[in-house]
Parts: sequence; C-alpha cells; structure tokens
Amino acid sequence: MEMKKRLNLELRNKKPAEVKELVLDNCRSDDGKIGGLSSDFENLEFLSMINVNLLSVSNLPKLNKLRKLELSDNRISGGLEVLAEKTPNLTHLNLSGNKIKDINTLEPLKKLSHLRSLDLFNCEVTTLISYRDSIFTLLPQLTYLDGFDTNDKEAPDSDPEVDGLEDEYDENGEEGEEEDEEDEEELDEDAVDDEEDEEDLDGEEEEDGVDDEEEEEGEDEDDDEDLPQGEKRKREIEDEGEDDPDEDDDDDEEDD
Repeated sequence: MEMKKRLNLELRNKKPAEVKELVLDNCRSDDGKIGGLSSDFENLEFLSMINVNLLSVSNLPKLNKLRKLELSDNRISGGLEVLAEKTPNLTHLNLSGNKIKDINTLEPLKKLSHLRSLDLFNCEVTTLISYRDSIFTLLPQLTYLDGFDTNDKEAPDSDPEVDGLEDEYDENGEEGEEEDEEDEEELDEDAVDDEEDEEDLDGEEEEDGVDDEEEEEGEDEDDDEDLPQGEKRKREIEDEGEDDPDEDDDDDEEDD
C-alpha cells in the first residue's frame, strides 16, 4: 500500500493534531522519501516507518514533540542532520538494518541533546573496531547503544515513565482489591450481627410466651382466691363433677 493511503487509513477520521502515535510499517515509498506526513501532526510522539523503502529523511516535517522514531530496515545512508533540525526532542532512534557505514555519518546526532537510545543493529558501521567506544565518545548524551549501556547493562523493555504508570495502576488495583476484601469482611460481620439479633428476638419472644402463660395461670389462681368461700367450694365441686361424670352415673344406678 502506498504511504499516503496508509497514512489516511491510520488517521481513522481523526485530525492530524489529535494523533500521538503513528505506525506506517511495511507500506511503500515509491520515491524513497516520506510521503503524506506534514507538520499538522504537531502532537505526534511516536512514529514508526519500518521497511518502507526509505532512502532519505530529507522531507521529514517539523515534529517538535516526537520522542521515538523507528526507521529500521530501510536504505538510509546519510542526511541525518534533518533529524536534529526537525525532531529536536527525540529520545529514541532506531536505524537498524540501514546503509550506515561510517562513524562520521552519525555526527549530526550530536545536536540531539535529549537522545538516550540509539540502535544500529545490522548496519555496517557496527563492524568497525572500537565501534561502541567511538559512538559513546561521539554521542556522550547516549545511555544505551544497541540496547546496552557503557557497562553492558541491558536497557529495560519499556520507558521508566511507562513503568511508573504501570506501577501506579498495579498499586491502585491492589488497593482496590484490599478495599473489596474489607467490604466483604464488613458485610460478613453485619450478616453475623443480624443473625445474632434475630436469635435474640426469637429468645425474647419465647420468654414472652412463657411469661404470658404464667401470668394467665396466676390470674386464674388470683380469681379463685378472690371468690367467697361458698362460691369457691361450689366451683371446686363443679370442677370435680366435670372431671368424673362416670361417678355420677354410678350413683344414679345405686339409687335405682
């Protein structure tokens, strides 16, 4: 796909000023130059043009906010002074797999004061004697060359800024989990308290029931005590009569 068409496809109805990352890998540059890209991409921070048949970056537009530029697997052999002019805040530059042969070709990169990482894998320049020492001497602002610092310590997989965001996210996530666990514990405690309250209420109701029965029995006894002796005796006789109906029948038979 032609680079201009690919660029329009990547926009996805966005305005150029809204784009911060742009990937144009494996599209086609017929004249060996960058096509379709303009200074309207004023907020662009990451630009990748891997394997697009570039011969030069001479028509790269002014991109003041660009920090990462991927240009690997092209046929660039020089003209890097354009990068110092058009991308002054560049921190990462990947020129792996290009036609860079001499240390002097990289000299314009000295003006990129913020440049921290430079990759030149599979470039002929890497076969020179004392290649690494020469590059670090030429570009003292560099921290990593081909993924390693001056002490052969490997570069991290991602930026410290990105790592910081991930750490913050993880901490928030862990805090969220801890809060959820605390909420669950509180809910469990509330549930236990509710069950205990219900048991207490049931116990009180049972006690109330027993107390009511005892009060009724006590009232009956009190009623009997308040009756005159004759009435009380009469009630006792009536109660006995109700209890022993068979005895009355036997008395009647004896009278006959």
